[in-house]
Amino acid sequence: MSGALPRLGVRETAPYVSPQLDVPVRLNTNECPYPLPESFSRELAAAVRDLPLHRYPDGAMRGLRGEIATLHAHPLDGTWAATGSNEILIELLLAYGGPGRSAMTFEPTYLLHSRLAWITHTEVVRGSLGTGFTLGDEQVDAAAAAQPDIVFVCSPNNPTGNAQSVEAVRRLAGALPATLVVVDEAYIEFGGETALPLVAGHPNVAVVRTFSKAFALAGARIGYLLADPAVVRDVEVVRLPYHMSSLTQAAGTTALRHRDDALRLLAAIRDQRDRIVAELGNVSGMTVYPSDANFVLFVPPGDAAVVWQGLLDRGVLVRDLTAVVPNALRVTAGTEGETDAFLQAMKEVLG
Repeated sequence: MSGALPRLGVRETAPYVSPQLDVPVRLNTNECPYPLPESFSRELAAAVRDLPLHRYPDGAMRGLRGEIATLHAHPLDGTWAATGSNEILIELLLAYGGPGRSAMTFEPTYLLHSRLAWITHTEVVRGSLGTGFTLGDEQVDAAAAAQPDIVFVCSPNNPTGNAQSVEAVRRLAGALPATLVVVDEAYIEFGGETALPLVAGHPNVAVVRTFSKAFALAGARIGYLLADPAVVRDVEVVRLPYHMSSLTQAAGTTALRHRDDALRLLAAIRDQRDRIVAELGNVSGMTVYPSDANFVLFVPPGDAAVVWQGLLDRGVLVRDLTAVVPNALRVTAGTEGETDAFLQAMKEVLG
């Protein structure tokens, strides 16, 4: 017996994974290297004790959405939340993509944008970023010619680290008034200018954020959407029932009360990012890309695969991105000690 057959392409496609190896210094997944303070954990534990877990969660997520809307001075009916920003992205694709529709990406960029488009049967139209991995007139013209149903803009861009100009996003939204322009701002708290002010004048702009980086809550899986209320209504139609647990909602509302603690962590991470850029920039033959995010993309002298393995042999794991940017590696800004370990390992590997 052959068994059930999945849709075309599933068994020819590998799962999307980020290597999680047991090493002393793990700098490959852009997590926040510091936890929120103990006071956060105590408050969350108290909140969880009071949850009626025998009941379904609040499907409208009123408490969490209200706190997010207040934080950004954005209308509540234009604010949405989900289990990670990836779920927000797939909900947008379910509402605006699908069979016979297309999504455009500007490469190199976040690999999951095209992956989620494939999952939702949305055709992917691939454009290219300009010099310095920037979005400019050439990219706006290419999108206007392609007329996609969705355009993804990652700012700051993963894996290159640079933020895109709000003016470029404005021109893109203006050139494609019937296209949803999704601005993925997972790293915006580390640098760059948010596109959120564009939403009021351009109802086709949708801004996606996450708690994973700026709020040190990668393990909680919380993402959110700031958009025109019509976009949120469309997303509500395709979302799964009770898609965000009471536990997750409690983690999000508790974290928002520790916003000042999170801001202090951001400053420490920026310091380590800038230190990495400066130190690597002093290495002969090294190409280091400026970063507005919590990571640094670099092209080492010699074979990146050899450098990656050499770092791993010394207990430091970075991300191999040679399939996205030729001969490139990406390192997350960690603690001061983790940065020390990475820089020392790089010196040893490069001799």
